Amino acid sequence: MVTDPIADFLTRIRNAQMATHRIVEIPASKLKKRITEILYDKGYILKYKFEEDTKQGVIKIALKYDPISKEPAIKEIQRISRPGLRQYAKPEEFKRVKNGLGVAIISTSKGVMTDKEAKAQNVGGEVVCYVY
Repeated sequence: MVTDPIADFLTRIRNAQMATHRIVEIPASKLKKRITEILYDKGYILKYKFEEDTKQGVIKIALKYDPISKEPAIKEIQRISRPGLRQYAKPEEFKRVKNGLGVAIISTSKGVMTDKEAKAQNVGGEVVCYVY
């Protein structure tokens, strides 16, 4: 039984990249689907597919690597807010990830979005993870 499904999601991506897998399969949820869409929009993954085969569903993610050096597109993916210690921030308190090169994923009352989108809409929320 997984107590933190978002940490499991991030760890599966991290482990698949360390093993240089092309595709990783992850059990689906609405939050995981939205995080996957953000990773695709920001260019961290090649493509994704939501499959509703089982009761819960599966997310298939095609990981992105540099064609020459074979380095993964995601250098670092880090869980910030966790079940034991939730991390919330107001728009003016958002920290820059890797000096503005990375993305923070925020769960707000208006949905899951990046830190830049949340700042533009002037909404705060739970800081889910940092991606660089």
